[in-house]
Amino acid sequence: MPNHETLVEVRGLKKTFKRADGTEVQAVRGIDLDITRGEIFSMLGPNGAGKTTTISMISGLLAPTEGDARIGGFSITKQALEAKKLLGVVPQEIALYPALTARQNLEFFGRMYGLGGKELAHSVDEVLDFTDLRDRAKDRIETFSGGMKRRVNIGVGLLHKPQLVYMDEPTVGVDPQSRRRILDTVLRLRDVQKMTVLYTTHLMEEAQELSNRVGIVDQGKVIALGTVGQLIQQVGEEDRLILSVGTQTLKDGLLQKLQSSVEGVTRALYDAPVQASETSDQVQSGKITVYAKRGRRALPDLLKIISDASIDVMSVEVREPDLEAVFLQLTGRALRD
Repeated sequence: MPNHETLVEVRGLKKTFKRADGTEVQAVRGIDLDITRGEIFSMLGPNGAGKTTTISMISGLLAPTEGDARIGGFSITKQALEAKKLLGVVPQEIALYPALTARQNLEFFGRMYGLGGKELAHSVDEVLDFTDLRDRAKDRIETFSGGMKRRVNIGVGLLHKPQLVYMDEPTVGVDPQSRRRILDTVLRLRDVQKMTVLYTTHLMEEAQELSNRVGIVDQGKVIALGTVGQLIQQVGEEDRLILSVGTQTLKDGLLQKLQSSVEGVTRALYDAPVQASETSDQVQSGKITVYAKRGRRALPDLLKIISDASIDVMSVEVREPDLEAVFLQLTGRALRD
């Protein structure tokens, strides 16, 4: 029997696509995971990792080649309609009618969910209040800012009071103030509405702030799963010191000296400067990246050694252990690669 605290169960999920030439591509290679009721679960993966395919199967948009997923105990392969009733989807693209008002859009989509009469009116009012749009309810969507459209988009996914809300990069293309408002809305979904949120983003700081747990997908498999703190512990609690340096050539042995002579330093890497264009001799500054425990304490000694080697340091950035460092170390790629 499923654990009553588990809302989503994914077991052995696989998806294989056939190319035009008849060859097969295994996009998802057997994914197992659980999403607990009342948590914000972020799924991260570089392009081509299988994340979108996995979520499409959980949402019932794609049929699995093997395996199954359950939402609230309902199988997406055998009880798809019941499973979908528990799911609200907030797509990345704005899916609204610009010539209709906010209220008219919500009423239209509410009817699509099977709502009507007083139930529909009450649900629309609740959503307008929750998204702080009651005072703009009679205004056409085409007059809204990007952030306000996003909030109506979120409201559409909440009309039928789903148990699970899937949000696909809901802050794309909005200004910082609107982004903050949307993130606060996501937190309120969990903390006030007691909903479970499946969240995707390419912004690591969002995932780090919002998530109860994170699943990292690469090459069709879940390669890491846990809280942000647990994931950081997996790759070691090292600071990254990023030093932008001039275009001078590094002397042989400098990186080795940084590693051997400065306490706490475990690695030192150099990104060589690259030519700005084929027709220009101008080069961009290179970067020395140093991994160190207690990086701020190691910084003065690092700067002295680099200065003694006649290398100009243009800027220094100290990054404490974070989700981005975990992701890079586990996948070898940035999230957008």
